[in-house]
Amino acid sequence: MNPLNYFEKKFKQNKNQTAIIWKSSTFTYETLLKKIHEIESHLDSLSIKSGTVIMIDGDFSPVCISYIFALIKKRCIIIPIYYLTKSAKQDKIQISKPEFLLTINDETAVFENLEKHTKSHDLYEILLKKNHPGLILFSSGSSGTQKAAIHDFFPLLEKFTKLRTPLTTLNFLLFDHWGGMNTMFHTLANGGQLISTNDRSPENICKLIEKYNVELLPTSPTFLNLLILSESYKKHDLSSLKIITYGTESMSSNTLKKINKIFPNIKIQQTYGLIEVGVLRSKSEKNNSLWVKLGGEEFNTRVVNGILEIKSKSTMLGYLNAPSPFTKDGWFITGDAVKVKKNYFKILGRESEIINVGGEKVFPNEVENVIQEINNVSEVLVYGEKHLILGNIVCAKIKLTEKQDKKQFVKNLKNYCKTKLEKYKIPIKISLVNENLHSYRYKKTRNI
Repeated sequence: MNPLNYFEKKFKQNKNQTAIIWKSSTFTYETLLKKIHEIESHLDSLSIKSGTVIMIDGDFSPVCISYIFALIKKRCIIIPIYYLTKSAKQDKIQISKPEFLLTINDETAVFENLEKHTKSHDLYEILLKKNHPGLILFSSGSSGTQKAAIHDFFPLLEKFTKLRTPLTTLNFLLFDHWGGMNTMFHTLANGGQLISTNDRSPENICKLIEKYNVELLPTSPTFLNLLILSESYKKHDLSSLKIITYGTESMSSNTLKKINKIFPNIKIQQTYGLIEVGVLRSKSEKNNSLWVKLGGEEFNTRVVNGILEIKSKSTMLGYLNAPSPFTKDGWFITGDAVKVKKNYFKILGRESEIINVGGEKVFPNEVENVIQEINNVSEVLVYGEKHLILGNIVCAKIKLTEKQDKKQFVKNLKNYCKTKLEKYKIPIKISLVNENLHSYRYKKTRNI
C-alpha cells in the first residue's frame, strides 16, 4: 500500500478543518492539498524526477510541509536541515551529495543546483530501483562524528495509516530530526491541528498552548527543566493540555517529579526514538516512573549485554558515512544501556557516555539526577576526563540560578553527593559556568 494515498484521503475528508497554524495564520487541509498539487507542477517544470536528492533548509511552515509531501510523491530523497552555519551545511552536503538545495523562508522557496557535489551511493540505488522516496537524517554528533542515516520513506509512513485520536499538537521538536517529523506526520494523518513555531522559549510555548488550546506537547527533559525554572506555566492557562511527552535524552527523576506536581492531571509519557529506527510506541509504567514499555506491532526489542537492540521493517537502510550497525541476524544495536523489569525498560544512557573510573561504570545521568536536587542548580552536565591513575574522573559543569560563592557551593555539593552516591561517582572537578548547557535543540550538549 502507498501510504501517501492514506494522507490524501484524510486531507480530503478534513478539507474544511484547520491543518496548520503558523505565525498566527491558519491553513486548512484543503489549502494544504492545493499547495501540494501546485508544487508538484512546479517540480515537473524543473525536471525533478524519482531518485533526485534534495536538501531542504526550512521549518514546519505550510509551504515547507507541502514541499515535503510533493517531493515524497515524486519519489525524491530528501534531507531536512535546520538553521545551520555555512560550514555545518557544507559538511552535510559533502556527506550526502544532494543535487539541489531548497531553501524555504515562509512563503519563499529557492532551488540551488548543486550538481557539482552529486555522487551516487549504493543505498541511493536501492531506493531508485524500488522507485521509493527516501529520507536522510543526521545524528546530533553529541558523542562523536555525525552519521547520516538513510531510510526508505514508505515503511516510515506506514505506521501513520492506523487511525489515532486527532489532537491539537505543538510541533516543538525540530525539522531536521525524526521526532519533529513524526509529530507532523502523526498530527496530519489523524486530522489534528499542528501548531508550528520557530520560538521555542518556555514563555512563548506557554502562550501558544493557551492561545490555541494545545492538547499535546512533545518536548525534551531539558525544556521541561527550563519551564520549571522560568515559572512561565504560572502566567498562562494551560488547562487544555492532556499529554506531555518527553524524549531525545535521559530524564532527570527530579525534573519528572516536579513536572508531575505542576501538572497532576496531565498524562506524562516517555517516548523513545532514534534516527535509525524512527519512534517506537511506548507506555510509561506510571506518570512519575522512568520505566517504559517499548515496541508494539511494528517493532521487536531485545537486550544483549545490557544494550538495547531493535528490529523493524522501518529501520534505516544504512549509514552513508559509517559501517553497518546491524548484527548478523539483522538487529540494530542502539548503543543505549538499559535495565529490564518484566516488560519494561529503564534507559540508563548512551554506552559511549559511560565514565569508566578505575574499572567502575558511572552513568552521567545518575550523577546529574543527584546534583539537580541541590538548591540553586539550574543546569548540570556530567562528563569524564582522562586520568593517569584512575583512567577517568567524573567532572561536572554547573549553571546556577543565582550567584553563589563557589567554594561554599562545591563543599555543599560534595557533602550532599556523599549521602547519595558511591565515592567514585562523586565529581572531582567542578566548574561553575554562565553559559547554557543545552543546544538550540533543548538537549544537553555532551560533546565536551
